[in-house]
Amino acid sequence: MPEFNYEVFDRQGQRLTGQVQADSASEAVRSLTSNGHTVVEVTERRTELRLAPRRRLRAQEVTVAFHELATLLESGVSLGDAITAQSRGSHHPALATAFTAMGKGLSQGENFLGALRASELPVPDYVFHLVEAGELSGQLAAALRQAVGQMEYDQKVASDFKSALTYPAILITAGLAAVFFVFVFVVPQFTNLLEQADDLPLLAEVVLRTGAWFNENVLLVIAGAVALAALLITLFRRPAVRQRFMDSLARLPLLSDWLSEADTAKWASVMSAMLASRVELMDALGLAARGVRISRRRTGLGRAEADVRGGVSLAEALEKQDALTPTGYNLVRVGEQSGQLAEMLRSLATLYEQNSTRRMKRFLNLIEPLAILLIGGFLGSIMIGVILAMTSVNEGVL
Repeated sequence: MPEFNYEVFDRQGQRLTGQVQADSASEAVRSLTSNGHTVVEVTERRTELRLAPRRRLRAQEVTVAFHELATLLESGVSLGDAITAQSRGSHHPALATAFTAMGKGLSQGENFLGALRASELPVPDYVFHLVEAGELSGQLAAALRQAVGQMEYDQKVASDFKSALTYPAILITAGLAAVFFVFVFVVPQFTNLLEQADDLPLLAEVVLRTGAWFNENVLLVIAGAVALAALLITLFRRPAVRQRFMDSLARLPLLSDWLSEADTAKWASVMSAMLASRVELMDALGLAARGVRISRRRTGLGRAEADVRGGVSLAEALEKQDALTPTGYNLVRVGEQSGQLAEMLRSLATLYEQNSTRRMKRFLNLIEPLAILLIGGFLGSIMIGVILAMTSVNEGVL
């Protein structure tokens, strides 16, 4: 028989919690009310496998949960019932726990913003501001829909960026593995040529001696590679290291324009979502700048925020910091003059997103032949070195 967790108040007003067995939730409620209790919440108890490690909560799962919550609210379901439905329908234990905690907070008179913060769900900061604006304006469903759209956009940008870096990383890894295989298993077969020839060409001698060293120190090379990989993973877990890496990439000729336009698209998208939900301009500027990945651009947008706070228009402040293109300044200026700044920023985000996507495709189209040429050139040099060694030995014999 299923077991249900309950929270009730008895006749004296004392809050009680516990478990009760019943065929259904409604039967559990009837059983509790028949004893004179006032039922606050009844939820089916979930059985978790303690031996299995808990899977990490992914950002996509959080987005889907908020998408479902926004859909329920748009359909006319009350906030309390929608939260309860999400606590029962969420597949990940962390989501179920978070929505259950939200439901308890709401039942105790807390607003949704406070309940969401207390749940400690991993959501961006702008979600809290959008929820706050939605509650103040009575348009919580619309605010949640804006938050969901922005979270989906952020995940798309992050996915595109990872995909762009994954392909070159695979090519480089495959090339290094091929070089390692050649040095360990192929070149050592010809190291006896070092003894047979009196004077080998420099390239041949370097290749053969390197192959001999690799063959004698295979375990050391593998241990060094593993240690290097572990060190890089440890370093990249630090935000400061990731920030320096991103700033270094942003200085490269092929990547600077792409990363800058992708950052600007994200900034404009967050600004549009904030302003559409009636968030104050200064709050929107601060939150949008916080999500920019390149520190130089983040600093420039922070200065633009200070200029706006001092009375300068947004278009003039952005132009002063060289944050956008002439087209971007015109869109922002038209939006300020017409009172449709959110719509203009959304158009600006779309424009920059399309430009960054084109630049990303150009980068990928260039990196593939470049990586193949580098790997092929390196392996070709090894083969040429071996051939030169064989030729020198044969000439000495003749």
